Amino acid sequence: MKKFIALYFLYLALFFTLFYANTSMISHTMNEEQTKLTLYFLHIFLGPDQLQGIDIWINPHYKIIINQACNGIIPILFLWASILAYPSTIWYKILWMVIGYLLFSLVNIFRILLVVHFVEQEGGRENFYWSHDLMGNTILMVVGLGIFVAFIRTAAQRNS
Repeated sequence: MKKFIALYFLYLALFFTLFYANTSMISHTMNEEQTKLTLYFLHIFLGPDQLQGIDIWINPHYKIIINQACNGIIPILFLWASILAYPSTIWYKILWMVIGYLLFSLVNIFRILLVVHFVEQEGGRENFYWSHDLMGNTILMVVGLGIFVAFIRTAAQRNS
């Protein structure tokens, strides 16, 4: 358990330095491309002219900005660190990292659409906090935990 925790924090620091913090061309490019991917899929579901650049216009006076913090990379990096720290074969870890990336990308798009929906409702801006910070982040945590538990269970079955 101590080894898992030590490796988890090591991988987490490494991933955030390499892929999230604006420390290199790799992190800048990765975040930019992830944001573009998120915006591409959001465009499919949002109303005409509602998405302008990185802004989702709720009404003429209020917008939600999709930037590096909203592109879904943060929960992906937490999951990746967990998977890499857990004992299993590298190819199995890579498989689950890809599965986690795809699922988190889809769930993040759903989360943003959910926030937009609730902010558009009566109550407007007051709905942002609970729909984004409480409900949206809870969804991401539950999905991440579910993916990690599925990884652990299937890894244990492979090792049996």
